[in-house]
Amino acid sequence: MEPAENNPYRDGLPPAPPGPPEGEQHAFRDAAPFLTGLALGPVLPLALLLAGGGGWLALAVLLAGLAMLALLPPLRALGRAERYAAERRREEAEIREWPERERWEVAAVLHRYGLRGDALHRAVEQVAADPRRWVDFMMRFELDLLEPRPGHAMREGLGLGGGALLGGAVVIALATFVGLPAAAAGGALLTALGAGAAGAAGGEAPFPAGLRGLLVLGAAALLVLLARAAL
Repeated sequence: MEPAENNPYRDGLPPAPPGPPEGEQHAFRDAAPFLTGLALGPVLPLALLLAGGGGWLALAVLLAGLAMLALLPPLRALGRAERYAAERRREEAEIREWPERERWEVAAVLHRYGLRGDALHRAVEQVAADPRRWVDFMMRFELDLLEPRPGHAMREGLGLGGGALLGGAVVIALATFVGLPAAAAGGALLTALGAGAAGAAGGEAPFPAGLRGLLVLGAAALLVLLARAAL
């Protein structure tokens, strides 16, 4: 953590008192992308196998799907970063050109949180005393934008891709060496467990989350079977 004397955000703020074991909770949440990928990985290969496609074709579809899952978070983060930078430049220009209006907007936000009178006036002046803090406040509380974290998006993409690769590879291996019924059962089990664990990592109840994963897998399989029958 940055020393208080080098960080204006820590000025006068005492150390945090003891609290819940946040490190353990964050570590569990960090596993959510891998678990989500594990739940999604069996869907495309199993659907293709049910349609009569071979193992190599299922592997090709799996690789294409995991590339999509792995690249989606970084690309989405890039778009968010561009928007964040553009909005920040706009806010910086507005506090220079329209300072009184921007002070009023700070006051309007703080007013919603119950500040009134002298306390409201002092809080507005404290926020506006530092241009960087002022812009940070407007970005967070007026525009509801958080600064993007490219490293987090990259880890999320790698987790999704890695989980999907494992889940899909298990389904293809079961179909190749054991049979399609075993692949279907194994895929359903992986999807339910992965979706349930990912839901639990995000604070949801595991059973409904796992059931939703199974519904996605079942819907994909049903659509494939219907298309195969129609053709």
